[in-house]
Amino acid sequence: MTVVHENLLCGPEFELINQIYPVSRETMNRLNILVDAVRAWQKKTNLVAHSTIGSIWARHVADSIQCAELMPDARCWVDVGSGGGFPGLVIAAVMAEHENAKVHLVESNHKKSAFLMQAARKMDVPVIVHADRIESAAKQFSNVDIVTARAFAPLKKLLELVEPIMTGRTVALFHKGRDYRPEIEECNGLWTFDLIDHKSSIAEDSVVLEISNLQKI
Repeated sequence: MTVVHENLLCGPEFELINQIYPVSRETMNRLNILVDAVRAWQKKTNLVAHSTIGSIWARHVADSIQCAELMPDARCWVDVGSGGGFPGLVIAAVMAEHENAKVHLVESNHKKSAFLMQAARKMDVPVIVHADRIESAAKQFSNVDIVTARAFAPLKKLLELVEPIMTGRTVALFHKGRDYRPEIEECNGLWTFDLIDHKSSIAEDSVVLEISNLQKI
């Protein structure tokens, strides 16, 4: 594993992450490997918006680690539409320090799934990459604690996709921007669920929606 530069451990990136979720030197090392991998692959594959590369630690890493802060005891995660590894590989960086933890990354784009496999190997994290659509991959999952998605689909569509995974105990954590309330309203008459909207620690107009007890009407 690539060793993180000592300056990073006392720099603004380390401070930013630790304000949200305190991490070890080893976890910070894994996160640094992820950031380096995204920057390298971004030159040939569009993993994240080009305009956000300069603020990748805040816009993507810190934003993603909020999931671990919300559900620190979860051990089995499924990340839908993992793309550049946010939040999936960030969660995996944290889960690497816990026994029996597993993070499933579902990504149908083969270039992006190849990136996820390579980055996971370099980070040495407990990840299984499913190069498939969630509609097909869902039947492989059981006893899932948390399902996540970030910038993947409108809420109504997301609920349709993850409903097969969400047993009575499974909780969903979905990152949403300022226009999330109309998305919730679109689900009226279609779904019932318990909802907590967690205000983002990174962007004041964003939230992480915590959804449980999902039932189709």
